[in-house]
Amino acid sequence: MSSRIEQLLSQVTDPEIPVLSLYDLGVIRKVEETDTAIIVTITPTYSGCPAMDLMEKNIIEVLENNFDKEIKVITQLSPAWTTDWLTEAGKKALFEYGIMPPSPKGEVICPQCRSKNVVLISQFGSTACKSLYKCNDCLEPFDYFKCH
Repeated sequence: MSSRIEQLLSQVTDPEIPVLSLYDLGVIRKVEETDTAIIVTITPTYSGCPAMDLMEKNIIEVLENNFDKEIKVITQLSPAWTTDWLTEAGKKALFEYGIMPPSPKGEVICPQCRSKNVVLISQFGSTACKSLYKCNDCLEPFDYFKCH
């Protein structure tokens, strides 16, 4: 794969969390280039993710605008996406954006004031992959990106 392809794909962001590139989210699993085609394999963060069609469209659009090749996007469901695929840069971007990144140790910290004095409001946040918390110190609600 050319560095040009990688550079272009690194600009494609998650439609639901625009501070995350699809690379940082771990959705782009493989990129192959032949003489006539570029094939990008993606894995949804969860089955039925409504953003996948837009992700695919955005990948195709950026590559078609820069290459005279057939662009194919393949959705691969196995292995299932895991929060382990988030990059450290992605986790940092989430936190700075106001979303608590997944914490394997279960520690949830308010991304607004850094307090650990938080309470779960709902297992389901703005999307199925997030929970809704509230900070008892600054009183701000925030999403927590669930581990899975």
